[in-house]
Amino acid sequence: MSLKPDLIQPVPEETARIAKAAFRKGNPLLKLRDELGTLFADADFADLFPKLGQPGLAPWRLALITVLQFRENLPDRQAAEAVRARIDWKYLLGLELTDPGFDHSVLCEFRSRLLAGGAEERLLEKLLEGCRARGLLKARGRQRTDATHVLASIRVLNRLELLGETLRAALNELATVAPDWLREVAPEDWYKRYAHRIEDGRLPRAAAEREAYACTIGADGFMLLDRLEGPETPEGLRQLPQVAVLRQVWARHFERKDAAPPGDVRLRPKEELPPATEPIESPYDPPARFRTRSSVAWTGYIVHLSESCENETVHLLTHAMTTPATVHEARCTAAIHKALAGKGLPPGQHLVDAGYVDAGLLVRSLEDHGIDLIGPPRVNSTWQTKVEGGYTIDRFEVDWEREQVRCPEGKLSSTWSAQVDQAGTPSISVWFRQADCAACPARPRCTRAKQQARHLKLQPRAEYAALKAARARLTTKEGRHLYAQRAGIEGTLSQGVRAFGLRRSRYRGLAKTHLQHVATTAAVNLERLAAWFKATPRAATRTSRFATLAA
Repeated sequence: MSLKPDLIQPVPEETARIAKAAFRKGNPLLKLRDELGTLFADADFADLFPKLGQPGLAPWRLALITVLQFRENLPDRQAAEAVRARIDWKYLLGLELTDPGFDHSVLCEFRSRLLAGGAEERLLEKLLEGCRARGLLKARGRQRTDATHVLASIRVLNRLELLGETLRAALNELATVAPDWLREVAPEDWYKRYAHRIEDGRLPRAAAEREAYACTIGADGFMLLDRLEGPETPEGLRQLPQVAVLRQVWARHFERKDAAPPGDVRLRPKEELPPATEPIESPYDPPARFRTRSSVAWTGYIVHLSESCENETVHLLTHAMTTPATVHEARCTAAIHKALAGKGLPPGQHLVDAGYVDAGLLVRSLEDHGIDLIGPPRVNSTWQTKVEGGYTIDRFEVDWEREQVRCPEGKLSSTWSAQVDQAGTPSISVWFRQADCAACPARPRCTRAKQQARHLKLQPRAEYAALKAARARLTTKEGRHLYAQRAGIEGTLSQGVRAFGLRRSRYRGLAKTHLQHVATTAAVNLERLAAWFKATPRAATRTSRFATLAA
């Protein structure tokens, strides 16, 4: 399939006539075509296709169909059928009424091209560029961001199933890549144990029998790994993805002595498992992680959505970021800002919840991108905050020029030392004099140390000032009113989950799941643009009987 970019023609006359007659009161897709044109162009995806070969379907149409199918949450077969059968789709796509459409597999192939070329972001970026050109979106405006959990497209496995399926997945991958080599390596009993899904067999119920069965699987896995390390192993087999997963899972769950026979395998008890911040939950979707947050437990991912929130124009989603479930929100803030800046859409004010904020991010957001990060910083949780009249750190006066701190009782600090911890985080350690603190009447409200004087750990000056200013802003009426606009992102997440299937991944793997999220954000934008052009209120409620008379 090759691509020779061509000019996009107007909607065929007959298609336009029939569509206008069928939708006398208007239609969202017809409105989008009339107001925005074609949204995409062949040139946007030209690098994904060869220049030689049989001409393929126009990429601009495939991109638009991809967004449309996520708008209506359609599988590939139904999306291809909609192209053939629906007049509103034909109008938006500029197709003749007699156009027979295409095989549904073309959509899967197009998504593969997007992923292979790292071009999935174009589905959203090109739409946003069109909106910017029409004055519907601007840089340095106000945006907001929040996240929701996404369930991976996998079955939750118990430990025994995880071990068996991990080995089975590696065997299936090797059977695809090197069938002749595996035929020589695999014993006969492997075909009985791993030819079918582990859960399809009758797994033992007794604990001792389950452990013995797990050890058998472990011995088989070590035997396979040993053969893969042999000198006659074909090049590249050791680096196969499922082999890497097998090696990682076995290192965590099993142990054996060096040079031990394959049968000498011990299954580690759960209490002896080595620490792992991101243990693999399924060999079929290795990036999917287990997490518990706010009483919600799931295995999968987190999607972070950013949207504009200016009152005078349409609210459009500007970015989607997908991460494994274990990645904390604070690790995503800088990446989101970088991505928005790369699109030419850095916000002037960015409204987020507490998870996206810390002192360093407040400073770096402003320095790197000129973004005013607005959100509640982490609350001071020291014991002094829980004691009436407690001497919290904010009650101390810091003189940065003289490198001294004055306590609420008027005493000055004796030492000021800049430090850097093992993680490379700078801080300032401040100590007061033992003689001043020992006889201080306010000591019970200041420190619980039996003999030592009060010690303070300050952040660098810029971070300290930013944190103090952020907390102070949210205590003012104007600050609370500004931050209240962040709550609107909750409705966007609900819309994505309820109307666009955002809660569950259609595909396996981080890359494919992210493509789904990008296409979904573009689909949400299409829906909002259609409502905007129709002048539909953002928060439409039930219409009164009297109001219906004017419809």
